[in-house]
Amino acid sequence: MDKVVTPASTATIKGSDMTDTVTLPAALARSVRLQVNRVRDGVMHAQAESDAIAVETPIAVQFNGISHAVMLATPDDLEDFAWGFCLTEGIVRSPDDIRDIEQERTDLGIVLQVQISPACMQFLKERRRQMAGRTACGLCGVETLEAVRRLPPVAPPSRADSPSWPTPARSWTQPHDLHVMPAGLTLTQLLQAMNALREQQSLHQDTGATHAAAWVAPNGHAPTFIREDVGRHNALDKTIGALLRNNQPIGQGALLVSSRASFEMVQKAAMAGCPVLAAVSAPTSAAITLAEETGITLLGFTRARQATIYAHSQRFQLSDKGKAS
Repeated sequence: MDKVVTPASTATIKGSDMTDTVTLPAALARSVRLQVNRVRDGVMHAQAESDAIAVETPIAVQFNGISHAVMLATPDDLEDFAWGFCLTEGIVRSPDDIRDIEQERTDLGIVLQVQISPACMQFLKERRRQMAGRTACGLCGVETLEAVRRLPPVAPPSRADSPSWPTPARSWTQPHDLHVMPAGLTLTQLLQAMNALREQQSLHQDTGATHAAAWVAPNGHAPTFIREDVGRHNALDKTIGALLRNNQPIGQGALLVSSRASFEMVQKAAMAGCPVLAAVSAPTSAAITLAEETGITLLGFTRARQATIYAHSQRFQLSDKGKAS
């Protein structure tokens, strides 16, 4: 797994002084330091200062040698990202369907070469260009208006050839009804975890340019499986992938995101089978509608000891799990 092919060359980034360059190692770091000029009280200071900058690099995803998508992402936890992307986009149904993942670093970016089962690959070929687009770029790749509201179709089940893959904590091959899943934690626990998340966003603290996603385990108080990325969707895929790889009972906890809750964020939570999604910022109307339809308890403005519950508040109200003390 995660075999890395490293080119001999390195990349450079120019600072505010175009004669100043920063050499990046072939194994890309998630941040670099550049010389910048500060403006304070309306005046630019002549003395340059060092500043941490989040690295954003093209990540190409290939399935069985065929290009599928290219995204701009932070170049760490990429194996987690590959697992999460495969699951939340319905490309695979279980860990058994992922046969191998290799990373190839080039001067232009990183290629994730993912080997999936023949059945999943055939299914993927049939549904290409049916994946919902992203809020930031419009609804690219959607052929009909009806397709916007659908969850991605899921690959048919298949069996792995290798026994070395982990056995998932729950059956990822079975459809999950999120409407009947319990919260698994109290509102107090969820709020405590969200409050702690920002302090643990090390890359955001250094650069101010990234989002984070995390998970709160059943009856947990602290965020775990924290993953950061310049893209909020990528961060969520990384966290979901890490949960899948570590056999965590995602259907009994909550996902946290440091961003707004847009349609595709709710969609990814639903595909992963998580009943609770809490966001720092507001949800969109499409996100609320999808949360209502799929059975996800959706929280926005989850900050300090406050939150707004937009969908399925009864998950907390109907039991002692909803008591925030």
